[in-house]
Amino acid sequence: MKYQTYLAEHAEWTEAAGFPYAGTYIGYDEISKNVFFRLGTEWDGYKVEVSEFYEDGDTVVAVGVYSGTYKQTGKYFEADFVHIWKLEDQKILKFKQYVDSYLVQNAMVSE
Repeated sequence: MKYQTYLAEHAEWTEAAGFPYAGTYIGYDEISKNVFFRLGTEWDGYKVEVSEFYEDGDTVVAVGVYSGTYKQTGKYFEADFVHIWKLEDQKILKFKQYVDSYLVQNAMVSE
């Protein structure tokens, strides 16, 4: 529920094509169900570590690394990402993800 505080009412959240949760989700309920709930239940130790921020008005770009272990396979991954955030009234209006989704998908596949 804490994420709801940071999202605009009709926030648009886009997970990259090829990422396990790919798609665009609108509003807190869709974002929570299709992104945050799945990350919290399907992964052990899933982390988002930001190394750089760039800001230009209401646009913020974050660069960093995702990591975690997929519970069903026990496989660990690390993948670089870039996030672009559009803010309005100090809330997230739009989010767009860029990531090496191959590395994430590979952790989800049993050998």
